Amino acid sequence: MLKDITLGQFFPGNSPVHRINASVKIVLSFIYLVMVFTIKNFFGYTLLGAFVLSIIYISKVPLKFILKGLRPVLFFIVFTAVINVFMMGETVIFRLGFLTITIEGIRYALFMVLRIIFMVVGTSMLTYTTSPIALTDGIETLLKPFARFGMPAHEIAMMMTIALRFIPTLIEEADKIIKAQTARGADFESGNIFKRAKSLLPLLVPLFVSAFRRADELAIAMEGRCYRGGDNRTRLNVAKVGRIDLYAAGVMIAFFAVLVVL
Repeated sequence: MLKDITLGQFFPGNSPVHRINASVKIVLSFIYLVMVFTIKNFFGYTLLGAFVLSIIYISKVPLKFILKGLRPVLFFIVFTAVINVFMMGETVIFRLGFLTITIEGIRYALFMVLRIIFMVVGTSMLTYTTSPIALTDGIETLLKPFARFGMPAHEIAMMMTIALRFIPTLIEEADKIIKAQTARGADFESGNIFKRAKSLLPLLVPLFVSAFRRADELAIAMEGRCYRGGDNRTRLNVAKVGRIDLYAAGVMIAFFAVLVVL
């Protein structure tokens, strides 16, 4: 289960999607999220699905790798669907005691499931196709105008990127702890969902200890390399908005306009 979490991972490549400026990709991701919540019918989600699949095809990120990232949120998707099926609408098509299934509830549940899936898949493409360094530079570039008001743009960008970067590391560490405790007789598989959740509590202490140790090692390494925040820092490769970024922005805005019209 832990190995299925692909959030924060970077899939190296040289596709047109990989070459888009990180700042532009972040802005386009926000536009994409607005699109997901703007759509009000299944035809719009069909068009959005075709659009997302075309981006995945161009990026050359394996579809299995992307669908694998949906497994950790599968319980949340099913839970959201069930809640909406039984709690929404007035046109009853099935009743069992205090539970009622309505046409409006089924329709709204499908909308919520599609929204969650498109949100996870679409926003994950940002981290799949953007390296941590480029992501840091992109976030810092977008936050730089707020630096005039005292906001530490570089530090915030570095914090967010380090958090994303260490998600796979902490997942790997948790997997090692589970295997070590399983070898000592711990049981994480049997019982209902509440017993399984309770059995995971002993993982928290060693996982937190490992996280603090890694944070301390990272701080020492950054100090050893004379890291002093964003003051007077320069970049080896300065990212600029190019033709491919304008094309990507134009395609996204045009597609958004088509969805609004339809």
